[in-house]
Amino acid sequence: MCGIVSLYNKRKQPVHHDVIAKMATIITHRGPDDDGFHLDENIALGFRRLSIIDVSGGHQPLFNETRDVWIIGNGEIYNYKELQNWLKDLGHQFQTDSDIETILHLYEEVGFDAVKKLRGMFGFTIWDSRRKLMFGARDHFGIKPLYYTETPDSIGVASEIKSLLEMPGVKREVNRTGLYHYLTFQYVPDPETMYAGIYRIPPAHYFVIQNDQLSLTRYWDVAFAPDESKPFSYFVEGTRNILLDSVDKHRMSEVPRGAFLSSGVDSSSIVGMLRTFEPVKTFSVGSDIPGYSELEYARRTAKYLGTEHHELVISAERYMAELPRLVWHQDEPVADPSAILLYFVSELASQHVTVVLSGEGADEFFGGYKIYREPQSLRMFSHLPGWARGSIRSIAEKLPDTVKGKNFLIRGSKTVEERFFGNALIFSEELKENVVTDDILRSADYQSPREITRKIYEQAKGYDDVTKMQYLDIHTWLRGNILMKADKMTMANSLELRVPFIDPKVFEFAATIPTKYKIANGTTKHVLREAMAEFLPPEIKTRPKLGFPVPTRYWLQNHFYKWAKELIFDAKVDDLINKAYVLYMLDEHREGHGDYSRKIWTVLIFMLWHQIFIEQKYSFGPYMSPSVETRKKVHQ
Repeated sequence: MCGIVSLYNKRKQPVHHDVIAKMATIITHRGPDDDGFHLDENIALGFRRLSIIDVSGGHQPLFNETRDVWIIGNGEIYNYKELQNWLKDLGHQFQTDSDIETILHLYEEVGFDAVKKLRGMFGFTIWDSRRKLMFGARDHFGIKPLYYTETPDSIGVASEIKSLLEMPGVKREVNRTGLYHYLTFQYVPDPETMYAGIYRIPPAHYFVIQNDQLSLTRYWDVAFAPDESKPFSYFVEGTRNILLDSVDKHRMSEVPRGAFLSSGVDSSSIVGMLRTFEPVKTFSVGSDIPGYSELEYARRTAKYLGTEHHELVISAERYMAELPRLVWHQDEPVADPSAILLYFVSELASQHVTVVLSGEGADEFFGGYKIYREPQSLRMFSHLPGWARGSIRSIAEKLPDTVKGKNFLIRGSKTVEERFFGNALIFSEELKENVVTDDILRSADYQSPREITRKIYEQAKGYDDVTKMQYLDIHTWLRGNILMKADKMTMANSLELRVPFIDPKVFEFAATIPTKYKIANGTTKHVLREAMAEFLPPEIKTRPKLGFPVPTRYWLQNHFYKWAKELIFDAKVDDLINKAYVLYMLDEHREGHGDYSRKIWTVLIFMLWHQIFIEQKYSFGPYMSPSVETRKKVHQ
């Protein structure tokens, strides 16, 4: 796992080494083992390396036989051996056994179609001096990040935004549209970021920079194709086989491996499958507040599976002490409190291994979120005409909040497109008007959040409601929240995270499972639970998803109250946020008049991000993770 930076000067001027070196140095945490640079004409490539494959020989940038095509890459290509053998048969000469070099020769052979043949997680840049173009791509689901920006002089592409902020001419400005959507989703949806003028390369897209222009092209898309002709047993067996293959592929490395372990099906399944190939080290984290820790269940699962288990308990004080630096690592605000616990379990794991497997993606692919059961419970409304639904909603909205079933009637009167925004809906449009300033409401050139989801739902026409929800979450929640925090919090500790569920081959099979086999038997991801039964303790098979729960509700009433109040007063966001309303929510929450914790936390993380990146109140230099020599000593 690594960090990459690329710079293209539109004025055909040479790029100074100091500029590209500074952009690379700021992300040393992504690759503490090595660096490398290539400057040619008006471009520069910079690289930070975390050595995983071909440890002794995989130095980047890599080049072809004639030294006129160069590559830097971040990620792992799990089918690189097959591709490498094919390319060697065609006459390509390899300098290394690096998976990234395979992309280089694949590009020489098939051009931009190279990305369609890759199985893995990646973000890379190729400089083709013959054609005077820069080409790169991001993996199918967005496991690895890639950002870009443009100034009058240059176009920059990098693994992290903080590298782009080191480019001459880049301004630190809040994207007001991004802020407006962040308050809905708890992250900024693609392709925007919280910075004006800085964007994400969307997943499953490649970019080309040529003749001073950057263009984006989609090379793959999510498509569900349920096969109603096959029996339940077919999908159970097929799921087991494809996941065992994926876990085996994800074992590829020359350094020690381990796995995260919570108390649910997803991470336990990964550990259960991994131990069929090798002994496993597992890592768990929990809070010191009763009811907000899964450590006991994780411990019992580890004992059942026979792993070498390590765990960590986090207090409110330690959580708060690390929070500013970890928001710096996130690059932009993501108001998921579990992201910070993910940092701590990554820190623990990095003391023992360099690669860790985790269970992200199982819910989106196999239908695991509890909310996916809602279409079943609302089925009685599905055949009503629009006017009837409208009447029900009109009547229900006038009922007192104390009337039982009011929310059920309101949600039932809406289509899935109207009621489901993904796994996070922090502020409604009405409440948002209380949180942002009038200046934002008047001046922001924003779309309604419904417009963002509408475009995605348009691509999901013809699917049933559960599949539409999965499709939306894959395009929003998975990439904007789940994978973002997974990458940034593990790489903050120079730890490579791998996600065997999020694999093109796994999705290809999961996409054929009918909804009747996903939401069934009173539970979610029914096929997956049955397929993994032989690997799991009996008590885990039916456990609901919790992940790494965080007691922010309790902490904001107690430990964090004073800090939160001071942050609200101090942050220079008066032109963006209505502080009086945020203070009102904080006090109402403290007094127990309502649970405003998610809303308050969303605003607080934005304010802290603003202090770090816009006000530059905090100063964080490159975070130096343990050196490779230190890790080797720990591993021994």
